[in-house]
Amino acid sequence: MNSDAPRRFAWPGTLVARLFLIFLAGLLLAYGLSFASLFYERYSATKSMMLGDLERDVAIAMDILDRLPAAERPAWLPRLSSGDREYLLGNGDADQPLKLEAARTAALAIEAALGPARPVAIRAMANDPRHIQARVVLSDGQPVTLDIHLAMMGLAPWLVIVLAVQLVLLIGCAWLAVRLAVRPLTRLAEAAEALDPNSKSPALDERGPTEVTHALAAFNAMQERIATHVAERMQMLGAISHDLQTPITRMKLRTEFMEDSVDRDKLTNDLNEVERLVREGIDYARSAHGKVEPLARVELNAFLESLVYDYQDTGKRVSLSGDRAGPLLTRPHALRRILGNLIDNALKFADAADVQVLARTDTTLSIFVLDRGPGIPEHELANVLQPFYRLEGSRNRDTGGTGLGLAIAHQLADVLGAKLILSNREGGGLSAEIRMSR
Repeated sequence: MNSDAPRRFAWPGTLVARLFLIFLAGLLLAYGLSFASLFYERYSATKSMMLGDLERDVAIAMDILDRLPAAERPAWLPRLSSGDREYLLGNGDADQPLKLEAARTAALAIEAALGPARPVAIRAMANDPRHIQARVVLSDGQPVTLDIHLAMMGLAPWLVIVLAVQLVLLIGCAWLAVRLAVRPLTRLAEAAEALDPNSKSPALDERGPTEVTHALAAFNAMQERIATHVAERMQMLGAISHDLQTPITRMKLRTEFMEDSVDRDKLTNDLNEVERLVREGIDYARSAHGKVEPLARVELNAFLESLVYDYQDTGKRVSLSGDRAGPLLTRPHALRRILGNLIDNALKFADAADVQVLARTDTTLSIFVLDRGPGIPEHELANVLQPFYRLEGSRNRDTGGTGLGLAIAHQLADVLGAKLILSNREGGGLSAEIRMSR
């Protein structure tokens, strides 16, 4: 890439910052133009007034000095001088031509005030072009010099403060307006991130300006359509799976009357596999409606011991260890189904499972189901939580299953407000963590 290429302007990342930057640039430009116009108008008015005062004062002062006796003139010089104008007796020290436009304007005013009867020579000081001197010769031949310092017109301190306060107020109003305009978009983004197809999210409050209420109403309608579509899909899956059980049962009965053969055994195995797929399809459809089960408070350690002992009674290598968790408010059947699926998964691929409880804080805990099986490739950890997704690699030791066990566990975890986290263990094996609130 060519480093000499011109860089494009980098916009801020957020819409709030972009809109505020546009408003701020517009306000500063408009405010700058207004201030410049006000300053120029004030400068022009003050300049006209100062030039008028200069013409009047110079004409009066020269008339007074011209009528006074030479001996009394020094005493009158301080009286006639004022501010940046001072009258001196003598020719003065200025010897440079006028360079500044302000100096030439002042010179024209002085010449107009004195008229052709009093010739005047106006020069600038060598070290300061804003310091000029006008030399006039009185009627008795004595030279008088008007020493002038052309000063820049200063702004009153209170005016600067008022302008600064006004600018701060405008910037604050612009920021508030941008925040109010963007807040509905932020609410929509947060609602979209929290949208869960497997649970009914609360509708957004449809209040605000017309455009905002229209967008919020459209989002609520979309959310309702998604929930309806998911419910219909689950209902259809459950209905199809349920209806398939009857013909499968009839076909299995018919195979019982067939003569023993390799084909009969293959057909029986296929029917068993289809029946298991149908059964898990029904379970997956039912798991979407897990919130129908009421909440109940259970003693978690006793609950887990009962689950583990059931497996041990059938000769399965399942153990329980970890912290004492105490009571837990949950949906017991959904939690048992999650743990059952995870333990069955561990037994299938590792012949052993270890259930561990970890109390993270006073309000959160984790239940781990650990095994020493082949594990899951890191890039597949998220995919195996999707329904009907099966690995064809190291964990497909037998048939690979239906791809619904972990999907059901994941969906029921969402119903419980928990999080199912899969990770590979050091030394081999899989860790399935259910992280939940107490």
